[in-house]
Amino acid sequence: MQDLWAALCLVAVLEGLMLFVAPGGWKRAVEQMLAVPDRQLRAIGGAVLVLGLAALYFVRS
Repeated sequence: MQDLWAALCLVAVLEGLMLFVAPGGWKRAVEQMLAVPDRQLRAIGGAVLVLGLAALYFVRS
């Protein structure tokens, strides 16, 4: 359980870093995402989820 909290904290650090370093780029990316259909965003999110789980499996084994 401690690893899960550590991972979530790392996500928060990385998200905050992106906002701190390049707020303009982050805003442009969000604006572009608003134009993408929900179905396509779900497909991309699912692919990233599967790739992340596979990477986690290989890193942890």
